[in-house]
Amino acid sequence: MVGCGNLLRGDDGVGPVLVRHLWELGVPDGAQIVDGGTAGMDTAFRMRGAGRVVIVDAAATGATPGTVYRVPGEEFAELPPLQGLHTHSFRWDHAIAFARWALGEACPDDITVFLIEVSGIDYGADLSGPVQAGMHTVIDVIEREFLHALRPTAAAEVTVEFTADGYVRLDAALAGSRFPSDAVAAVVRDDDFWLIPLRGPRSGGLLLKQRNPAGDRSALIHEVLYGRIPVGVRPAFWDEEQRALRIPLEPTT
Repeated sequence: MVGCGNLLRGDDGVGPVLVRHLWELGVPDGAQIVDGGTAGMDTAFRMRGAGRVVIVDAAATGATPGTVYRVPGEEFAELPPLQGLHTHSFRWDHAIAFARWALGEACPDDITVFLIEVSGIDYGADLSGPVQAGMHTVIDVIEREFLHALRPTAAAEVTVEFTADGYVRLDAALAGSRFPSDAVAAVVRDDDFWLIPLRGPRSGGLLLKQRNPAGDRSALIHEVLYGRIPVGVRPAFWDEEQRALRIPLEPTT
């Protein structure tokens, strides 16, 4: 997956900003997430040998800011000519055309492009609200359709371990499938302890730190459960509606 654009020019930086969000969500094995910046030729060579490619860039068509366009690869039959093209004018469509010419059979056939309509591209500006909203829509689609299948799977009913020194421990499959960014919120509701996945460390909350080479994770929850830590292995249940892991504090019957 390649995010294209100029971070210094407001909404034109939506591709690289989106890449940073995906990095925080965690990159599963088998995927590569790249900040392509404005180097279209680098984007082309990044495609070499990939099974599937996703490109995200800004668009300026005059439509409503934040509008998301999804362009499937089969619509790329008529691409702009490369003759006379300068490296500074490379766009995502030029990158695809160049990749097909330069890479030959090593160029992937499965290419999807997401374009997000900009509001402004002033130097030094942040992403506008509509473009941020469009970006998160694209992030959700990329996670659901391209990355989710690469993540470890975990059953709806699992176990976690609470330690006497105030940590909760999750095995690698549970952490990788439900908490890929390693950032969580921890709250107590009645007799249940909840771990809620966050988008990344910038969202605040607690960090699930790697505790062994296998990828098991642990977070310090002593202050959240002070005086109520149920030391030992406990059953846990993924709540699809709440998008969170529920752990009963009292023994289940």
